[in-house]
Amino acid sequence: IERQAKEIHGTVKAVTAIKGLSMITVEGRGMMGVPGIAARTFGAVASQGASVLMISQASSEQSICFIVPENTAQPVMHAIEREMAAELTRQDIDRVWALDNVVIVTAVGAGMRGTPGVASRLFGALAEERINIIAIAQGASECGVSVVVDGADAGSAVRQIHDRVIMNNRQDKPA
Repeated sequence: IERQAKEIHGTVKAVTAIKGLSMITVEGRGMMGVPGIAARTFGAVASQGASVLMISQASSEQSICFIVPENTAQPVMHAIEREMAAELTRQDIDRVWALDNVVIVTAVGAGMRGTPGVASRLFGALAEERINIIAIAQGASECGVSVVVDGADAGSAVRQIHDRVIMNNRQDKPA
């Protein structure tokens, strides 16, 4: 019983926010199952010296989005458009676009690994404040869940996760 209590309580230890970001999306039905699209995309990003802070791709393979510092978004988009010019002309790729003023909010804790329901509580906390989640990523270590939200929602998102997820875990902890 003790082991289970440790796994359930205190799973999320901290919440962080990274501001000043843009989300770049490359999308198109012609991307599905085509080898090398992601490699070429990130090669173009690297050619601009831009750092990628987060990547998210659905299993449909029809789009890939990633987060870069806002000041690199336009050069990165232009580099991808140059790299994918043939695919854009053939409409294999429909468009490359940026969403500015986004924030990565990450809930972190080693206790998240193998603990069901952590993402549900995090998403529920954001839903309570009507904060839209734009993109989601979780690393293989399962020690963090990152969500992308509009920059205007950054403070509310951090407070909600802190109050509803982290503090609730501490209050519910058995004596």
